[in-house]
Amino acid sequence: MGKIVGRPADNVPLRIYTASFGAFLGLAIVKFGNPVILDEKITPPVSLSEAWTYPWPTHWANLLLVLLALPGIWLGFKHWRGWPSARALWVLPVAWFGWQLVSATHTVDGALTATTLWQIAGCLVAYFLGALVLGYERGLRWLLIGILAAFAFCLVRAAEQRLVEFPQDRQFLLEGERSGWTNLAPETFAQMKKDNLIITTNGVEVANPMYLTKLEKGRVNGTLVYPNALAGIVLLLFPLSIVLALNATGRFRPVTRSAVIALTLFLGIAGLFWSGSKSGWLIAMAIGGVWLLRLNWPARWKWVAVMAVAVIGLGIFGVRFHKYFAAGATSVGARFDYWRAAVRTTDEQPVFGTGPGTFQRPYARLKAPESEMARMVHNDYLEQFSDSGVVGGVCYAAWIGTLLVVLGRRVWRMGDALPFAIFAGLLGWFVQGFSEFSLYIPALAWTAFCLSGWLLGWSSNQIDSRKTTS
Repeated sequence: MGKIVGRPADNVPLRIYTASFGAFLGLAIVKFGNPVILDEKITPPVSLSEAWTYPWPTHWANLLLVLLALPGIWLGFKHWRGWPSARALWVLPVAWFGWQLVSATHTVDGALTATTLWQIAGCLVAYFLGALVLGYERGLRWLLIGILAAFAFCLVRAAEQRLVEFPQDRQFLLEGERSGWTNLAPETFAQMKKDNLIITTNGVEVANPMYLTKLEKGRVNGTLVYPNALAGIVLLLFPLSIVLALNATGRFRPVTRSAVIALTLFLGIAGLFWSGSKSGWLIAMAIGGVWLLRLNWPARWKWVAVMAVAVIGLGIFGVRFHKYFAAGATSVGARFDYWRAAVRTTDEQPVFGTGPGTFQRPYARLKAPESEMARMVHNDYLEQFSDSGVVGGVCYAAWIGTLLVVLGRRVWRMGDALPFAIFAGLLGWFVQGFSEFSLYIPALAWTAFCLSGWLLGWSSNQIDSRKTTS
């Protein structure tokens, strides 16, 4: 193992760099929350108003990451003391990326693959910078400034959507339809027709019923591409936010401290609940159970608490989603069709796959006639097998599995709440990868892999320090 030398907390360039990288990840959460394969569909903003309101093209994030990676490489070499963990945790990600490059030479869509390779490279850059540059004792506080500020903004945006924006938009459309759209300026009416918010049915312009249904359901997405992505960022960062709200407010006045803790709990739980993510809710329950079992309580009380969480959580789940299951759980059936197509693609192209990011090409041929078209597998692990063959899939799965085992063992032994909260968030996020495509969203993947690298580097430094002390 190795560690950063000197006194990193007193290293001003390192602190500035760590804070800058955290600010970049915060910007990604706010502006780069779309999957990279949709980059060509994102119109670049042409005014400050559009730049504030709308997402930015994901390829802009690549340029910013390159600019940040260059000084990071210099800092990494300056403080180099070897890889801070088991060799497999750098061999496997490098092998995975290397096989993506090999698979890219056999891709069925060069444009999609080139875009995806940038995203995968970004994951590795964030991971290695986290492990080799940012993973020092006090680095987390600087890293989290931008990340948690953006996370809070994302959750506030989600609450605004649920409580204000969606009800107002729905009422506006219904009133416009009742008035024959006389309440709209001609240019506004034309734009809404172009955006498919108003459609023509039997010669009459009406509000798009699918959009009205979406607004009525009220599933929020914050600053990210869709509700399940919001659930992903909550799974990743909410455990960390809770611990900080509890531990970092000890010197606050009781009223202020209670308000901060209550607001943190409300925004996180409400954001997850309003996202309407079934898997996100169940994963959060499971992570909560793991956390309870780790507490220094008598075993009986631990299991009582776990059972209480299970009963309350499943009760809320049943009430929240009973209409969904009564309607046949259509999204579950759709995912099984995606996964079936991914398995079949792997069987047909076991060596190179169809190329990184290209699942939509074989799926257009293999999907069930009644299924809607999908661009992603909605399973990050199966996507690796489908896109880059067995070697790519095995390398990714082995990397993530080994990473979680190593980090889990370390933080469980150490007993520190904050590192365990980071691990709990990572565990929830990687588990969600079995039903989502978060690996292909810069806001989610780059943040997750940076925190993974930080925890790896920090925990290695702690082990080295304790060995030296002993």
